[in-house]
Amino acid sequence: MDQNEYGVHNSDDIDEGYDALHEYCKNAILAAWDGCHKIYLAMDEEKADFFRNNYDARVEASSGESLSAHVKYWFEHSCGLRFVNAVWHNDVDPNAGYVDVIAQFASNKHETCDN
Repeated sequence: MDQNEYGVHNSDDIDEGYDALHEYCKNAILAAWDGCHKIYLAMDEEKADFFRNNYDARVEASSGESLSAHVKYWFEHSCGLRFVNAVWHNDVDPNAGYVDVIAQFASNKHETCDN
């Protein structure tokens, strides 16, 4: 599935991000985590090969709900700078291949903070 075929969501809202994560994981080849805060969903074979070769043991190749649950676990156990990006290979502009699924500093817009 092309990166432009996914619905628009607010990646700064953790709830919308988790919903989007579930949708992206249906088509992701694998997920990779740097062990700190960077989590990526490889959406094509070129990116999957990159993460297989560079992220070693922190690669999960399941799919669908299983992959979504795994990524959510990583996300919840990451440091505060955490984010999840879906990544497609793009020869013309490599940066254009990245889509925020859950943005850095995403929060639950419905939570209240007691002071």
